[in-house]
Amino acid sequence: MTNAVYYVSYKLKKGACVEDFLLSAEKLNNEHISKQKGYISWQQLTDGKTWLDLITFKTIEDLNNFKEASKRPDELAKKFYSFINPFSCKENIFTVKKSY
Repeated sequence: MTNAVYYVSYKLKKGACVEDFLLSAEKLNNEHISKQKGYISWQQLTDGKTWLDLITFKTIEDLNNFKEASKRPDELAKKFYSFINPFSCKENIFTVKKSY
């Protein structure tokens, strides 16, 4: 069984407060995402302009269930999404073939 990684890149809306964005992400993670079946971790990376989320689940099925549930965002998710430019989003799903 291999882990699955949800890869999402995006830009924040012009004028978005990074500190508030990160607080909303932490709250979303702690109160919702981390409680999903198979959740392993969520990493947020940035080069100062583009953001990258890597959310890792134990299985592709766990990740797909998370994605399906995400189609009905709760208030925490809506707050998180409010910082993101929706036209800049790119996503993909990867399976881990080897870790070193």
